[in-house]
Amino acid sequence: MEGRTPPSRAMKTLAILLTSLLLSAWIGAIAILAIQNFTPVSLRFLGFQSIEIPVGLVLAFSVGVGILGTAIAQPILGLSSFQGEDEEDY
Repeated sequence: MEGRTPPSRAMKTLAILLTSLLLSAWIGAIAILAIQNFTPVSLRFLGFQSIEIPVGLVLAFSVGVGILGTAIAQPILGLSSFQGEDEEDY
């Protein structure tokens, strides 16, 4: 880890801001799609078929499962973005 300088506080703040903007854009897009596409759809996967639910709800559920899956997979796979940082910053 020699030669690597820890990111400055401004870079951390910028990363948090960009992450928040990206997440809010996704939530806004899901909300717009949910309002405009209220047509019910049913999903088929491995021979199973779901009940008919709106497209926006399917999209929101999919994004939620993806966020949870990523949050669970990062510590298990050791992909944390905070590796190698000094604990004195916290």
